[in-house]
Amino acid sequence: MSKSVDDLRIVTVTCPDEATALVIARLVVERRLAACANIVPGVRSVYRWMGEINEESEVIVTMKTREDFVESLFTAIVANHPYQQPAIEVAALADAGRGVAAWIRAETGGEDSMALPRTFKSVE
Repeated sequence: MSKSVDDLRIVTVTCPDEATALVIARLVVERRLAACANIVPGVRSVYRWMGEINEESEVIVTMKTREDFVESLFTAIVANHPYQQPAIEVAALADAGRGVAAWIRAETGGEDSMALPRTFKSVE
């Protein structure tokens, strides 16, 4: 297992369809905000929204990234997502297989990165 994964994060978001999920996945990987985005179709979500219980077919996108890029991921997802309030969740990575942590760090950031500056504060 990896020595340190303190800066690594898994970011997930549900999307209404695979087309939306693919747009978001390609965007964040191309911008080097995530090293990888996994698209998982066939999710059935049951949730409470605005006082009503809803049931929908959705697609989950799971992204591997670093803490430094989480805010930029939020911005990219919200800008390209049709939901009024996308369900974006962030979890710290507890551990990773040998080489995975280095790969995530190598594939995020760099000169090609379209990340927002670390001082960026979202408006909410």
